[in-house]
Amino acid sequence: QVQLVESGGGSVQAGGSLRLSCTASGHTYARKCMAWFRQAPGKEREGVALISTGGGFTYYADSVKGRFTISQDNAKSTVYLQMNSLKPEDTAMYYCAATPRDSSCSTLHEYEAYYWGQGTQVTVSS
Repeated sequence: QVQLVESGGGSVQAGGSLRLSCTASGHTYARKCMAWFRQAPGKEREGVALISTGGGFTYYADSVKGRFTISQDNAKSTVYLQMNSLKPEDTAMYYCAATPRDSSCSTLHEYEAYYWGQGTQVTVSS
C-alpha cells in the first residue's frame, strides 16, 4: 500500500511560481513511476508530468513543457513539481499518482495510476 500526500498549492498571479511536493510512504517497488495530474472544474483530468523513481526518466505534457519541472528526492521519498511562468489555464486541482508498473513510465497517455493523493489546489489569477 502506498500513501501520497501533496502540499504546496496556493494562489498566485500569472507569471508567478509554485512548487508542489508529494511525499510517499509504502514500499518503493509500488511506486516505480510517479506522476502529477490535474483537473480543472468541468474538464477531464490530464497528465502533467511523470518521473521514473529508479532511472530519473521524465516526460511532460506539451502544455507545460519548458515551464514545469518534475524532480525527486529519493532520500525523502518526495517528488516535486516546480511550476514557473504560471498561466490562468494552469488553475486546477493537482494530484500526485504512483504506479508499480515500469511500462507506465513512458508517456502520460500510457500511465496507469494505482495510487492517488488527495490533491492540492492551484489557482492562477490574471
